[in-house]
Amino acid sequence: MIVVLKKDAPKAKVDELKAGIKSRGLDIHESKGTDVTILGLIGDTSRIVPEELMANEAVESVQRVKAPYKQASRSFHPADTVVRVHGADSSLGADIGDGKSVAIMAGPCSVETEEQVIAVAKAVKASGARFLRGGAFKPRTSPYSFQGLGADGLELLKLARKETGLPIVTELMAINQIPLFEDVDIIQIGARNMQNFDLLKEVGKLKAPILLKRGLSATVKEFLMSAEYIMASGNENVILCERGIRTFDNYTRNCLDLSIVPYLKRETHLPVIIDPSHACGIRWMVPTLAKAAVAVGADGLIIEVHNNPEKALCDGEQSLTPVQFDELMGVLGKYAAVEGRSL
Repeated sequence: MIVVLKKDAPKAKVDELKAGIKSRGLDIHESKGTDVTILGLIGDTSRIVPEELMANEAVESVQRVKAPYKQASRSFHPADTVVRVHGADSSLGADIGDGKSVAIMAGPCSVETEEQVIAVAKAVKASGARFLRGGAFKPRTSPYSFQGLGADGLELLKLARKETGLPIVTELMAINQIPLFEDVDIIQIGARNMQNFDLLKEVGKLKAPILLKRGLSATVKEFLMSAEYIMASGNENVILCERGIRTFDNYTRNCLDLSIVPYLKRETHLPVIIDPSHACGIRWMVPTLAKAAVAVGADGLIIEVHNNPEKALCDGEQSLTPVQFDELMGVLGKYAAVEGRSL
């Protein structure tokens, strides 16, 4: 349920209204816009009669929210959420979801060596990327595949951040890893953990922004309910990431659902980014999908880049070379400019 307050509502009446709501065991999520303030009632509102709330002269209107994801819903939070992450200076990092820019996150699927990750970080920064992505802990289908360098990989990412100033984006896989991620700029929750609800609740207690990837076969509702778990635990800085879902066909690694971008932008207030690398799993297709994602209104892209894809320990077949990434950035800048945005 949401309560819309009058523009010049007396503070005393607003405080009285809030106190009455809380006395009934409900929490309140307050969203202040330039022209309107909305109180989102969180909890069992089935016994709340809208007319009772309308009796308070501070109230403009009362509406029931049908969507089960309350805090992620645009009804609760009409204004876009902007996740602000910046590096050593304001030119690094980005305001993700501000409608003015396309946030580009780029780097290797897996951190392999100090030389590798620093070389890639310098290359993608020179091409205009705002974030360095890289896997330290890697969930792999086969137990015999490279699982990442773990804590050592995190330290190498931090060295690359120190060298370039780029904020880092990397995946957290388990609750017991959380202490290692205290200095990570954006924490990624991968597709396989999208419904690891205990983990979602724990990262909801953190201050770092959470990049939540859509599950392998998750519906949009399930995706948003996972975001709700994080937000209900206190962390409102959630970035939604579409990385492709499984379908009956297998000509690509996954099926990229671009239609989710305009839908989520209407249904929620959270930033939406696209991962074209995991969506197709094929290097030559990544630029085309990246251009399509910008054209459809995505707030950002997360792209795999490796300085020697043929010898990569993980997902080399879908990784761009630094030269290919640089060429792509030149094209993406033109696509973004059409919509009045920049990279």
